[in-house]
Amino acid sequence: MVIGGAEDRLQDRVILRRFIELSGGMEARILVLGAASADPDASWLGYEPVFQELGATNCRPLFIRTQEDANHPDIVNQILSAGGIFMSGGDQRRLMGLLWETEAARAMHTAFHLQGCCIGGTSAGAAVMSRLMLAEGSTPRLPEKDAASLDIGLGFVSGAIIDQHFSERRRLGRLLSVLAQRPDMLGIGIDEDTALVIERSRSIEVIGKGAVTLIDGRSMTSNIADIQAAERLELLGVRLHLLPSGYRYSVIAAEQGARRMPASLLDAVELLVAPGPLRG
Repeated sequence: MVIGGAEDRLQDRVILRRFIELSGGMEARILVLGAASADPDASWLGYEPVFQELGATNCRPLFIRTQEDANHPDIVNQILSAGGIFMSGGDQRRLMGLLWETEAARAMHTAFHLQGCCIGGTSAGAAVMSRLMLAEGSTPRLPEKDAASLDIGLGFVSGAIIDQHFSERRRLGRLLSVLAQRPDMLGIGIDEDTALVIERSRSIEVIGKGAVTLIDGRSMTSNIADIQAAERLELLGVRLHLLPSGYRYSVIAAEQGARRMPASLLDAVELLVAPGPLRG
């Protein structure tokens, strides 16, 4: 579950309710990882009462403050026994600095790929879901060369680059800019209080109050090799799909309730739901 940030914690709480459901229900073991935050304790205190009010009786914090923590057997065992792991917002570079090449990251992949654990992330926790992570950058009105930089993420979504707070912070130009660097990837822009639910080998679904912008530049041509940093990009042949909340798109043609898709969107969804590699 990839969340664009600012998910509703006070009213209907549709996204967090679905996360609990996908994690195994009210009695599932759910871990909240606030390591992206500059104040992980405050991050946990912000989510603890919400999960309690929603009836999640076995929700606990997962405190990883150092790479030593991320390699500790107790942390690994907690991850391997979890039905759901929720990564809060903050700074995605901080989170990856703690998790990269650690036993905790390997355990998350084992839990996800082999044990059916639901991995959820909001804001920075969403950015790290991709293998190529949007690390930082400006938000140009029009796409520019080198407007943003990429780094290594956790890789649960292996074929796409994710941006969050998408419509609210007008990040279309930024996402197009990074796709010019990596036209082999999809771009996913997720609005606030909106989540993209990816069910491996099956479907994607948009829930919440906004939309998901899906950009496919795999047939695109650009002038990126011919211009200097900060100069305007020419992008030809870009495909853009706007997926509003409340719709489900399945690669299984007979699935009840799924939307009919043009071939171009079906091709993109097939890439999104394809299982990525287990990183051991």
